[in-house]
Amino acid sequence: MRRGEHLDDRMPDLKGSIEEYFGEVTDTEEWQDHELYVVEDPDNPVFDRIVAGATKYGSKKDKLAVHFEERPAEDVIAEGNADAAADAVDAKNEFLLEATGRDAKSRRESLKREVEDDAPDY
Repeated sequence: MRRGEHLDDRMPDLKGSIEEYFGEVTDTEEWQDHELYVVEDPDNPVFDRIVAGATKYGSKKDKLAVHFEERPAEDVIAEGNADAAADAVDAKNEFLLEATGRDAKSRRESLKREVEDDAPDY
C-alpha cells in the first residue's frame, strides 16, 4: 500500500471481499494473536483452503496476511479443470490489487528490493 493508505480504507468489509473472490468464510483461525478468516471449501477447484485477514502491528499500518493452499496442478488438470488455474491466478491478483493497490509486477519488484536490502555487503 502507498503512504497514507490503510487496508480498512481499501477493503472496509474484508470478510465480504474474501467471500466475493474465493467463497464462503467457514471459520476463523488464530495466527500470532490475529484472527484470520478461513475458506475451507473455495469456489475455485485449484484451491484447497484459503486463510486471509488483517494483522495489526502497533503504530504501523495493518498488513494483509494471506495463505493460499493449492492442489497439485496434475490433479486439477486430470479432473478437467485446467481453465480453473487461470481463473485462480486472476482471482489472487485481483484480490491483492484491490487490497494493496499494487499489481503483480510492482509487488514482485518490491519483494526483489526487500531481498536485495537484506543481502550482506561484501
